[in-house]
Amino acid sequence: MDLPVMPPIQPMLAKPVSLEKALAMFPDVQIEPKWDGFRCILFKDGDEVELASRNTKPLTRYFPELVEAARAELPPRCVLDGEIFVAQDGSDGKGRLQFEVLQERIHPAASRIEMLSEQTPADFVAFDLLALGEESYVDRPFSERRAALEEALAGLSADEGRCHLTRTSTEPAVAEEWFHQFEGAGLDGVVAKPLSAPYAENARTMLKIKHERTADVVLAGYREHKTSTPEKPLIGSLLLGLYDGGELQHVGVSASFTAARRAELWTELQALVVPIEEHPWGRWQEFLVANPGRQPGTQSRWSQGKDLSFTPLRPERVIEVKYDAMEGRRFRHTAHFKRWREDRDATSCGYDQLEQPVKYDLADVLGG
Repeated sequence: MDLPVMPPIQPMLAKPVSLEKALAMFPDVQIEPKWDGFRCILFKDGDEVELASRNTKPLTRYFPELVEAARAELPPRCVLDGEIFVAQDGSDGKGRLQFEVLQERIHPAASRIEMLSEQTPADFVAFDLLALGEESYVDRPFSERRAALEEALAGLSADEGRCHLTRTSTEPAVAEEWFHQFEGAGLDGVVAKPLSAPYAENARTMLKIKHERTADVVLAGYREHKTSTPEKPLIGSLLLGLYDGGELQHVGVSASFTAARRAELWTELQALVVPIEEHPWGRWQEFLVANPGRQPGTQSRWSQGKDLSFTPLRPERVIEVKYDAMEGRRFRHTAHFKRWREDRDATSCGYDQLEQPVKYDLADVLGG
């Protein structure tokens, strides 16, 4: 492989801003959907195709269908910044991004990789151009990179193939509409890109606008931090639950704490520790494989033997957390601790408090 831009490349990053702030920056920015998948730099030189993750690790072996798609659908020599995603149709017939299904694609066994590439094939959506033919585009403003990208990928079809070009707009009203509509198809929000900015590796040049919501959840357990020791125990993550029909369901974790706060939490929570047999999730301890509810202590297809044990706590305390979206019955990403809710009864914390986004078809996101 011999391209004007060669791996390793660290992709350009984004910093969070409010929707109002992003809208105020028009017409100096362009808006795009924010995809919820694996960030990927795609390198193609003839039949040679390499897929690299955000942290420059190779993804190529996990997505053989994308290697073949890139060979057939993309320009002969190019370097593209984009996202790998998996989409599936729901019971309503509308397509939606499925991040957990995408995570299952990372597997050590070649036979399983081949099977999953057929059962849950991935797609690649391009949103920036780093090189085309013999030319590097990294020093050019985004407006030029986008124009060249549109011309290079003009032959792609949203209905055929596995490679796509993301939609863009320079209209504030469209940006606001996309922010609210596209969530229904599983997207994260929107991204605003300064039209005059060059491609800056590992720099937070872009702006991301994500949905933020709060929920009152039950504290059900914790895992210790990887640096925790018997002499200095530290909390790594808090395990969160919501009640559904009288049963406590695992909905995700909260994990962003300072070292001092991790130590304080460990001391604070010891009075709530109970034997696993007395905990609502105790029955899951007998399972050694993945289970439909993704209960703590059980393996998932991508945990690959990691220690998933946890310290069970009496489900009495309530936490208000900030989250962006739900994936099925769980928080899509790590929830952020806001405050204790001493005024809430844990048994009153159910799914009915959660906002449900309007359903939207991913085909409409890709086909615009």
